[in-house]
Amino acid sequence: MFRGLLRLFGVLLLTGLFVSTATWADSGAQVYTGTLGKSPIVLEINTRTGEGRYFYKKYRKDLALDGAMDGETLVLEEGSRMENSRPTLRLQPALDGWSGEWTSTAGKTLKIELKPAIIPEVPAGSLPYLAKLHDHATYEYLRLQGVTLKKGKTETFMGYTLQWWSEPQTKTSLFEVVSGYSPEERQRINQQLMARLWGQVLSSYGCGGYYAQSSQPLWMSSAVMSVRISTEYFCGGAYPDQNQEALNIDTKSGKLLTLEDVLWVGQGQPVRHEERDDYIDTSSGSSDVWSKYRTTELAPWLVAQLTRLYPKDMTITPEGSDDCGYNDEGPWDFPGWYFTPQGIKLDPSFPHVAAVCGFVDWSVLPYNVVKQHPGGVALQLP
Repeated sequence: MFRGLLRLFGVLLLTGLFVSTATWADSGAQVYTGTLGKSPIVLEINTRTGEGRYFYKKYRKDLALDGAMDGETLVLEEGSRMENSRPTLRLQPALDGWSGEWTSTAGKTLKIELKPAIIPEVPAGSLPYLAKLHDHATYEYLRLQGVTLKKGKTETFMGYTLQWWSEPQTKTSLFEVVSGYSPEERQRINQQLMARLWGQVLSSYGCGGYYAQSSQPLWMSSAVMSVRISTEYFCGGAYPDQNQEALNIDTKSGKLLTLEDVLWVGQGQPVRHEERDDYIDTSSGSSDVWSKYRTTELAPWLVAQLTRLYPKDMTITPEGSDDCGYNDEGPWDFPGWYFTPQGIKLDPSFPHVAAVCGFVDWSVLPYNVVKQHPGGVALQLP
């Protein structure tokens, strides 16, 4: 059923009823569709700040914009502010949008016509993630119009059958689970997995430079599962970057797990906090209370536990490496984490200049310790 919905999304997203316009009145951002020369484009602009972006529908890659109103003309420059010369868009208000010209650095001009975007309804049976994009991230929803996933290999991992999917242009990939859980559990799990895949597709399209993504299953059981998402990217700034994060799922409810859902060493009830994720603001809980707990209670406790378990690794720096300071509390304030056969694997967090310090293979907190400090969700751990 779920595979059928994926195929349905690729076909029906182009043929839904066009009923809602895309204006973000609260932020000043507005979304328009139209043409630059003969090429269809989607443009988002915040007239309060003069910042925006647009993409050609053929390519879907972002082109940054910045500028300001000059009388009744909106003047926008395209690309990085670091460039000495940039293409320019000059737009005048029209009865139902904007009209004007795009001028290249060589002086070539092309006509621009823009109207407020008309957004297709979400097809019945689509992922909840796509419905949220429709309501809260219009520009990104329009970017996915006509995008389809390609079916890949099927494999078995820890007794569960996985069907891989990829988006051909960005080469982002992830799997869905096709056997090993009940149909209801699979549907909820796969909604999380496919939401993350579509989010990775958007991240790749939204990066103006290099973006590479890969993923792999780490652990699967009847109660929980972990999936690693790895990215390498250079989307502007001084240096390229790389990131490894884990998607941790309660397989019974299909909900994403935070570390506080599994492990709690504070006073009172666990504080649950989710960060903004994949273009949809899912933040919940008190950020200040959560941050204070992480820095004043969790980090000191983790340092004490890991020092007891791994005294040499916590205090000795490998030859040829900078001083990582694993016995400091800072790297353990906001660690990455995922399930393993032995316990929860914790990945210390370091700034970009010391990113190599974050890749360690020993920092596992055994389940017998975790079970002494259960989090806010009742889980059946090994």
